Amino acid sequence: MKNGMQQGKLAVVALLAIGIVLGSPARAERIKDLTSVQGVRQNQLLGYGLVVGLDGSGDQTTQTPSGQQIDVTVSSMGNAKSLRGGTLLMTPLKGADGNVYAVAQGNVLVSGAGASAGGSKVQINHLSVGRIAGGATVERAVPTLLGEGEFVFLELNTTDFGTTQRVTEAINRQIGYGTALAEDGRRIRVRAPADPHNRVAFLGRIENIEIQPQQTAAKVIVNGRTGSVVMNQAVAIDTCAVAHGGLSVTVSSEQQVSQPAPLSGGQTVVTERADIQISQQSGSLLTLKAGVSLAEVVKALNAIGASPLDLIAILQAMKAAGALRAELEII
Repeated sequence: MKNGMQQGKLAVVALLAIGIVLGSPARAERIKDLTSVQGVRQNQLLGYGLVVGLDGSGDQTTQTPSGQQIDVTVSSMGNAKSLRGGTLLMTPLKGADGNVYAVAQGNVLVSGAGASAGGSKVQINHLSVGRIAGGATVERAVPTLLGEGEFVFLELNTTDFGTTQRVTEAINRQIGYGTALAEDGRRIRVRAPADPHNRVAFLGRIENIEIQPQQTAAKVIVNGRTGSVVMNQAVAIDTCAVAHGGLSVTVSSEQQVSQPAPLSGGQTVVTERADIQISQQSGSLLTLKAGVSLAEVVKALNAIGASPLDLIAILQAMKAAGALRAELEII
């Protein structure tokens, strides 16, 4: 009887442990991490100036009030080889409307390094791009529409109807029903206090509300230039068969001297003989089992043994065959 009671306790403990694991809540995120307030944005500034003090190698954004300093990125437009040791002279920075919003000046900091001698050159990072920390002073603030009108608008970083609805419901629960209204899958209209000073505290309260966003759509991002492949946890594959064989091209050249026949009056010339060979590895048909988790998908793709560039072509073929259950985006 005692043994049976102990087994019953163990069973109850096991069930409770399973319930805790299965019932653990999903990761919550703040509204400020999912949305942005319409009208509060960054503005690009551009200016043309001179960098002086180069050692024989020579040829932005604002949401701050006037008087504050912002960082400046300096890039060479001419044939300057390096901006190291240079100083940017006073340069006005203009916005898209042609007005001057800041003035930049200061010593340029270049993180790269390089050296050249005897026709050889070694370089780390770009020497023609530098940065001036706090190198621009804001002369004119950009007006915002945050303090005008009866409503403020929140915009999701990515369009998602489910997440938009959850954000709307969370705001109405915390602030009061009727405060927020979802206009579409990205934009939410929020009734805000009329006093502009109270709006700051009001938006700060809204931004810290936590919600559980909808699971993101399955997506695979492929960088065709670097061969990088990134996928999220919603990606899944169906059972399919893949045959992969590498194709390699080898080109070799050899310098040969061509001698003319005696008494022919010809000249000795140097010719180049090129040898081109193409080889293809035999690829066996490999079956990939259906995977419903990211770890299983990675394990199945690693079983192919393909390089990242070859993997891009394989993913495209799997998508065309309907075996890749995700959106494939090539950047």
